[in-house]
Amino acid sequence: MNKLELVTALKEKTGIPKAEAAEVVKIFFDSMAGALAAGERVEIRGLCSFFVKHYKSYTGRNPKTGEKVTIAPKKLPFFKCGKELKERVNS
Repeated sequence: MNKLELVTALKEKTGIPKAEAAEVVKIFFDSMAGALAAGERVEIRGLCSFFVKHYKSYTGRNPKTGEKVTIAPKKLPFFKCGKELKERVNS
């Protein structure tokens, strides 16, 4: 399911206009992205949680030359599946 399909499903289930459904979906995802950017955890009970992992700087190697390269510290978003979603997918 992509964003457009989500907007269409919301429109059909609630009966609101497509423009309003698109705005609701946009607000939802913008709010999640903003919370993650601020370092907060986003949890949707029964479905999933999103959080940011912090990685320290480390020394890596360039695969072509074998030269040592310093990798800068970084933050990456992660997704963790909830128990109810796991059960639903596996049933």
